[in-house]
Amino acid sequence: MTKREESVLPEGTSHREVIQRTFEALAAGDSRPLLDLLTDDVTWKVMGRTPWSRTYRGKESVLNDLLRQLGARLSGRHKATADRIIAEGEYVVVQATGNATTKAGMPYNNEYCFIYRFEGGSIREVTEYLDTELITSALGAGE
Repeated sequence: MTKREESVLPEGTSHREVIQRTFEALAAGDSRPLLDLLTDDVTWKVMGRTPWSRTYRGKESVLNDLLRQLGARLSGRHKATADRIIAEGEYVVVQATGNATTKAGMPYNNEYCFIYRFEGGSIREVTEYLDTELITSALGAGE
């Protein structure tokens, strides 16, 4: 395996456990563990019909076109808490609640369902379901 393909999962750690730890960090506003899990060629699909809804291809696009654009509209860190985690094979599904405030002072407290597909110990695909009405009213158009 090349460096990019090496598993980021410690020996004996399940996909469910690594996502649970990742969401513990996200609940504190730390997205680094999630970013470290993404493959360089990850695809992240935001469902719906909003300016944010599309498939972001590659870690660079996820960082620049999705996460940094989101961060630019928030007054602080977005915090996400896992309410339920279900894992089977290479898939982990997380029902989550996110909390943040926009720079305009509007609450951005969304509900999510994330589907993560692991490959070689890293996240290769993310499918994100969320309240599209809220993302449009609170965040407006993406980049």
